[in-house]
Amino acid sequence: MKKNHFVKNYKKDKKIKFIIEKHKHEGIYILRGKEDALCTLNMVPGESVYGEKRFSVLCEKKNIRIEYRIWNPFRSKLAAAILGGIDNTYIKPGIKILYIGAANGTTVSHISDIIQHQGTVYAVEFSHRSGRDLINIARKRLNIIPIIEDARYPHKYRMFLNAVDLVFCDVSQPDQERILTINAKYFLKTNGYFITVIKANCIDSTVDAALVFAKEVQKLQKADFYPIEQITLEPYERDHAVVLGKYNA
Repeated sequence: MKKNHFVKNYKKDKKIKFIIEKHKHEGIYILRGKEDALCTLNMVPGESVYGEKRFSVLCEKKNIRIEYRIWNPFRSKLAAAILGGIDNTYIKPGIKILYIGAANGTTVSHISDIIQHQGTVYAVEFSHRSGRDLINIARKRLNIIPIIEDARYPHKYRMFLNAVDLVFCDVSQPDQERILTINAKYFLKTNGYFITVIKANCIDSTVDAALVFAKEVQKLQKADFYPIEQITLEPYERDHAVVLGKYNA
């Protein structure tokens, strides 16, 4: 579905003609113009999260302006994976997500746009400095629940969560598979989905990245995860892979 719009670019303060297309993944859009860009519909119009460009368009049917946020794949591994061509993100409006390693909330904010008001993203971050940014974002995005805790000890925040539909794990730790597994056992529904980012250099910098990816996938399989898809993140991230699949426990 294509829509022609005259779009106001807040960074340049001028109007340019763009085409906005729905991406194959629900809640995600492609802004086609001089340069194509991935974007999400801004849940909080008028507000940027990490200095990203915003584009406002007039919705003629409702006679209101709606706003899109550019999703930078160099700042978000999920965006990099989407542009890399993953078949399914399993992220859609209304679902509940546990996001481990939320950092400053860049990717979390775009997930917030996708799942909309009906959904919830429980964003776990260990760093108190990054956690402050996350809390500030959550003040305006009420579908984000910030949790400033160590994800190695999910019992410390179990009182804040119900069962979730998907666990997203993005932590730079050698035991990241264990962190994903223990959180999935606590919170992920049977036949729920997982997305994990594997950073080869954080696990073993002495061997080839492809070998690290293969070993981590084997660990996941032994822990009742069923990997469905794997994709590397070049050119946006070096020696990174994203693995997606289902939890069978």
